[in-house]
Amino acid sequence: MKKVVCLLGSPRPHGNSATLARHFLAEAERLGAAVTAFPLNTLSYRGCQGCYACKTRLDHCILQDDLAPVLAAVAACDILVLASPTYYGEVSSQLKAFIDRTFSFLVPDYVTNPRRSRLAPGKAAVFVLCQAHPDETAFADIFPRYSFFFRWYGFTESHLIRCCGVRDAGEVAGRRVALDLAVATARRLLSAAP
Repeated sequence: MKKVVCLLGSPRPHGNSATLARHFLAEAERLGAAVTAFPLNTLSYRGCQGCYACKTRLDHCILQDDLAPVLAAVAACDILVLASPTYYGEVSSQLKAFIDRTFSFLVPDYVTNPRRSRLAPGKAAVFVLCQAHPDETAFADIFPRYSFFFRWYGFTESHLIRCCGVRDAGEVAGRRVALDLAVATARRLLSAAP
């Protein structure tokens, strides 16, 4: 059974990125995946402290806060879904703080080591991004930028589910193209799963 972990980066529980991500998760669950979702805004955690304990003394992040079990779940998953609204041309601060903490996934000599990650290779990442700006060329750099870093962690494939021009909570529910893409992406990743 494939393990799917979803990080809901929106502060709005029923915001557009959360709604679109849950559409993906419902299909993944229907296809037999074990699904776990973490609404990051409900957790108490800090961003990376730059202490380098994960590179000098430990093989994991030294911080013991609400993000510790999330990082462990991500390390054990097969598919990671990162869902976020676009705020000021970037992912939400809730998701960005998580991403910064993934520095602990890198081995101490990650700069020169061809095997940069402590994680098992072969994972898939799914980015669910929503933005109020209707222009699809605006903020299109988010997905390739973060896909680059997640490849370092062993995520051998990345997929984008994106919806532009949605602002009000739940507005994405009326965007059939985005909803269909969420379902199609789940099927693509899980249809061959045992």
